[in-house]
Amino acid sequence: MANNMFDISGQNAVVTGGAGVLGGSIAKHLVEQGVNVVVLGRHEQNTMEKVEELKKIGTAKVMGVVSDVLDIEKLKATRDEVEKEWGGVDILVNCAGGNVPGATIPDDKDVFQMKIEDFEKVNSINMNGTVYPSIVFGESMAKKKKGSIITISSMAAYSAITRVLGYTVAKHGIDGFTQWMAQEMAIKFSEKIRVNAIAPGFFIGNQNRALLINPDGSLTERSKKVIARTPMRRFGDITELNGAVQFLCSDAASFITGIVMPVDGGFSSFSGV
Repeated sequence: MANNMFDISGQNAVVTGGAGVLGGSIAKHLVEQGVNVVVLGRHEQNTMEKVEELKKIGTAKVMGVVSDVLDIEKLKATRDEVEKEWGGVDILVNCAGGNVPGATIPDDKDVFQMKIEDFEKVNSINMNGTVYPSIVFGESMAKKKKGSIITISSMAAYSAITRVLGYTVAKHGIDGFTQWMAQEMAIKFSEKIRVNAIAPGFFIGNQNRALLINPDGSLTERSKKVIARTPMRRFGDITELNGAVQFLCSDAASFITGIVMPVDGGFSSFSGV
């Protein structure tokens, strides 16, 4: 008899930032598992290209929506369409976010020279860009009395990481929101609605490449420090987050809510000595 504990096929998922590197990888994995996926992205060309790519995989349904995660009315319209066409939302993966250069403090500057407007931007896209979709699509789960919300946190929420002040503050907020939303949904609506987060370790992507890789392909001094603090002695591959997402969406995680799961090669557990 097959063990279907990890089976998530037939569910309906919304992936914010689904046209990006991280969100796109997760969206692809979900489609491969038979999950119907809404790719929600800000840029029309990237979003539609990702939709066409995903439609070539299996038989799952794929929908593309061009929207900002800070546009509550557009999010509600998307939710209503998914409820009408597919019967509601079962999974929300909050991948939209990232850093803003002006909220990152270079080595030759200090916190007093940071651009406050960029600090506000990075907090808004990461914090509010998680809260708003969670409230909007979480309401669909409340109607169905089941569902799973997964948010991408960061190692920056485990301990302070130099330079990235805005990102650090935002990710700490996301972890607090994850715990708060988990108890709200379970107590007031259903114990079958679970809210968790994943904290990736260090993966090389477009946003952090310049911080981690020199133009000649060698490791920056920051990268060397990261590797020294990572017991596995390597960066992660973006696909190594997919198993954690599937686990948290599946019945295998039926008694897990309100956690932040590190996927970090041991970074968060290692003191360096």
